[in-house]
Amino acid sequence: MADGVEIALDRAQVKKAVQALQAFLKSKSTGDSLFLDETKQISLLFTLWKIPKKAQTIRIPLPHGQRLDTDEVCLFTRDEPNMTSDQTQRFYKKLLQERGVKNITEIIPYKVLKTEYKPHEAKRRLLGNFTMFLSDDRIRRLLSSHIGKHFYLRKKEPLSVNLQSKNLARDIHRVIQGTNMKVTNKGCCCMAHVGHAGMTVDEMTENIEAAVQTVAAKLRTKGPIMKLIHIKSQTSVALPVYTSDLDHLTVLEEAEERAQTLKKEKAAARKEAKTNAAAEGEEKEKEGEIPQLVPIATPSKKAKLEKQLEMAPKPAGKKNARKAPKKRAKMGGKTDFKVKRRVLKVK
Repeated sequence: MADGVEIALDRAQVKKAVQALQAFLKSKSTGDSLFLDETKQISLLFTLWKIPKKAQTIRIPLPHGQRLDTDEVCLFTRDEPNMTSDQTQRFYKKLLQERGVKNITEIIPYKVLKTEYKPHEAKRRLLGNFTMFLSDDRIRRLLSSHIGKHFYLRKKEPLSVNLQSKNLARDIHRVIQGTNMKVTNKGCCCMAHVGHAGMTVDEMTENIEAAVQTVAAKLRTKGPIMKLIHIKSQTSVALPVYTSDLDHLTVLEEAEERAQTLKKEKAAARKEAKTNAAAEGEEKEKEGEIPQLVPIATPSKKAKLEKQLEMAPKPAGKKNARKAPKKRAKMGGKTDFKVKRRVLKVK
């Protein structure tokens, strides 16, 4: 919640803006196109003091419904176990009739959506046949890969409803007759539809007041929120209904200065903590070292070898030593040594 601050709207200024906008729309319409002009949507344009850090979607219940009875609403439901697609469709039709829901035009089970509306042209026809789409909250996360990108480009993505709710008729009526606003973290402007040209001045005024207070309560920002609020249609200029006080600008500047000061203090504290931790680590290392009064010299390899030779057993004396007999290698029954022959000397 944005600090729980309510926006103080001037009701007289809101009524003047609504009357001027309706007069403009009537002046642009003719007798043949009067009905079409009455269905034109009227929107609220919010300009925020700063860009939100996170994107969010705000649902806004309105005291007076902005959709006509002729609007076509489609509901996507989950596949009931042990039921075919036709049986699932009849099951949910009966459920909606028992709960008193009369705004749903068509019911499409999830299996039918995957099979019959898989081609691109079928998705485009489905998008053009209905004004609004609802979805069972149990399958809402599965629809993104099946409905296609055109539902999101034309801002007709399905809105989730709880079909297991005890007050199903009230919940569906709030979703259909209410509105929603998408707040992005890419800019400071956002828009929400709050009525149509066929509504009275009082109905439009009450819808505007309810929408402004809901947005102010649910927007996830800190400090001053709204900078400007305008009312407009698709073809008209934006008429102001609220202008923030310039004191909010000073509050924002002070808040930014405090945030920067706090950021610097945190960085300095972090740096000091790292320095203290490093110093403590060095002291612990020094305390853990064993003091060496006399340096210990490691013996060399040569000294080790001489010591091993001294400790080795000495061989026996030469007198007791016996010569090992020479081995004779026999090769084919012949000896490998030569026999000396005596040669007689002739006198």
